[in-house]
Amino acid sequence: YKKFKRIITIGFGGSILGTQATNLFLQKKTNKELIFINNLNLSQIDKLNKLKDLKNSLFIIVSKSGNTIEVLSIINSLKKKANFNKNNSLVITDDRKSNLNSFAKKLKIKIITHRKYIGGRYSIFSETAMIPCYLMGVKITNLKKNIHNFINKKKNILIKNLINLSNIYNSKKINTLVFLNYCDGLEYFLLWCQQLIAESLGKKNKGIIPLISLAPRDNHSLLQLYLDGPKDKLFYIFSLKERKKLKKNKGLFIETLNNKNMREIIENQKNATISLFKNKKIPFISFELKRRDEETLGELYSYFILETVLMAENLKVNPFNQPAVEQLKIITKQNLFKKNQK
Repeated sequence: YKKFKRIITIGFGGSILGTQATNLFLQKKTNKELIFINNLNLSQIDKLNKLKDLKNSLFIIVSKSGNTIEVLSIINSLKKKANFNKNNSLVITDDRKSNLNSFAKKLKIKIITHRKYIGGRYSIFSETAMIPCYLMGVKITNLKKNIHNFINKKKNILIKNLINLSNIYNSKKINTLVFLNYCDGLEYFLLWCQQLIAESLGKKNKGIIPLISLAPRDNHSLLQLYLDGPKDKLFYIFSLKERKKLKKNKGLFIETLNNKNMREIIENQKNATISLFKNKKIPFISFELKRRDEETLGELYSYFILETVLMAENLKVNPFNQPAVEQLKIITKQNLFKKNQK
C-alpha cells in the first residue's frame, strides 16, 4: 500500500459516495493522490489512460452485485494501462457468482466480501466504505465510536423531527426537500443523503424530491424563489461553526468588510436566511456542525439513516429496496444483449 503514488476508487452510487463524502469533509488525511471514478465520465477515463505512471496506483473496485455495468465498463476501459493484478488491486463485492468475482479470481486479486443484506446507500459503516477510508488515513474507530451515545442523547430531537416531518409528508403540500448548504466539504455527504432519501422513500407515489443548493452562492440566484415562490419546500440548512481562527481582513479598501473574515460573512448570511424563513413561516431544520472530524461525520450518517428508515415506516414503504431502478438495469442489459446478438 505504501509504495503507491495514488489510490483510485471505482464504484457507483452509495457504495462509493460514502467514501467520497468522508474524504472531502475531513479534507484529506493522506499525502497520496485520491481519484474517485463514480460515473461514465469519458474525459476522466481518457485522462487516466494518458498517465504515464498509471500502474503506480492502488485500485479499489467496489460493486455490491459484482455485475454493475458501469463499473465493469470502467474496468474494461482501463485494463490495458492499469494492468490490474493481485499486487495493485482490491475488489469489494458480494459473495456470489458475478462478472467482477470471476475477473478478480482469474487475476488472483484479493476479494473482500461484502454482506449481501446491506444495500449500497446503507453501507457507509461496512466494508465498501470503511476499507477505502482506512487506506486514505481516516480513523475508522473514531467514525463509529460515538454513534450509540449520540443517538441516545438526540433521540428526543429525532422523535420531534420525525413527528413534524410526518405531518409535512402526509399533508402532501410539500414536494421538495432542499439541502441548503453553508458548509464547504459537505457536498458529497449531501449527494449521499440525496440518494438515501430518494431511493428509500420514493415509492408507491410517495416521497419527496431532495435537491442540493450551495450557499451563499444560491442566495443570489435561487433564494428569491425559496422566499417568494410556491410554499412547497422543506429546507435542511447545514453549517459549520469551527473554533479555528481565521485572520481578520484588515486594511481592505471596502470599509464594510474590515475585520470580517469569510467565515463570519457566511455565518451572517445563514442567520439572515433563517430569520427570513421564520418570518415567512417556511419550514426548515438547521444542522450546525461544531467540529470537522470523524465523530461528527459518524453522527451525521447515523442520524440520517435512522430518520430515513423511520420515515419509511410512517409512509409504509420498504426503505431497503429500489424496484424501479432494478427495472432500468434489466432493460439496459436486455438492450445491450440484443446489440451483441446482432
